[in-house]
Amino acid sequence: MLTPSQRQLLRIISESGPLSRTEMAQMLGLSKAAMSGLARDLIDLGMLHETDTVYGQGRPSVRLDLYPECAFFIGVSLLEEPAPMILSDLNGKIIARGSIPLSRDPAVVAEAIAQALPDLLDSHPDAREKLAGIGIALSGFVDETQANCVQSTLLNWQDVPLARIVQERCGIETFIENDAKAVAVSEKLFGSARDIQNFSVVTLGDGIGCAHFIDGKLYRGNHGGAGEIAHCTIEPGGSPCRCGKRGCLDTVASMKAVREMARAEGFSCDTLVELETEASKGNAAAIRILHRAGSALGLAIANLIQMNDPGLILITHVEGSFDGLFGTVLKQAVEANVLPRYAGQTPVRVKRVDGDIWARGAASIAAHKFLIGPHTN
Repeated sequence: MLTPSQRQLLRIISESGPLSRTEMAQMLGLSKAAMSGLARDLIDLGMLHETDTVYGQGRPSVRLDLYPECAFFIGVSLLEEPAPMILSDLNGKIIARGSIPLSRDPAVVAEAIAQALPDLLDSHPDAREKLAGIGIALSGFVDETQANCVQSTLLNWQDVPLARIVQERCGIETFIENDAKAVAVSEKLFGSARDIQNFSVVTLGDGIGCAHFIDGKLYRGNHGGAGEIAHCTIEPGGSPCRCGKRGCLDTVASMKAVREMARAEGFSCDTLVELETEASKGNAAAIRILHRAGSALGLAIANLIQMNDPGLILITHVEGSFDGLFGTVLKQAVEANVLPRYAGQTPVRVKRVDGDIWARGAASIAAHKFLIGPHTN
């Protein structure tokens, strides 16, 4: 079991990258002697290792970095059939991939994870003894303890203690999280937002997800529901949404909604790129659909900027390109709907991701808990 000081040091290096003992002592407010002892203990535990030597004024200093294979994590995504399942190290590198059948029965999910574990762990000689946690990402609301699924329309769950069920079956500490929040944690630990304290992630796919980091911490709200922009009303009295309301952002700007609008206009487009091609040919219906969707998402993002004033908005997507009309209209809508003094002040980055995003995000939830401690949010 790691001490709070040891976890704090690991967390600082995870956020900052390799550091010298002097730099770590300054950041932790410790004496050089105390820092040296703390570092030595973590080196002996196989969690830190020495990297490059830095030369400057005075004696050369050696930087320390996390040893990525000091701990391993399982990530499971309950967002598709079959459900992806991965093994990753502390740097977020995927060591092995597998999958399990997607089920709406929590006990069946737990059994499937338990059955798939041996093959994943056999892919690396140290993984079994260094497995530090299981993370599960799902679509829906998760409570503040990251243990219970409060509600998931996709899985037809309500008040399901999934983490406990999986942990009891597998014997490994388990945490669950909303899919967008899992991606945000992954970006903070391993990705584009590593050095940013305040940022929002918007995940764009068949649905729209959102999550916030504020002051370097994942903001979950009082009930775990912070960031649910998908179900903010964007068109009052608009199309019915699966949540039971009407005119939600999800019904206008999600890729599922875009496809449905395209088919209603007689297109056979399955991707945003295909619809963009039609729009580039001057097809009025395609242009109208892309304007409607891009404007709606841009307005929602402008509202995020107005409310949170983040240092970054990161849009993740699996579509081919954001260089067409949809992306242009989105950015124009953001700029048009923020206060003039904020216009252009918040970077809005677009990041294309692969199919591993959700399972990697799930594993990052377990890695995050390993770094900050199991009883800290």
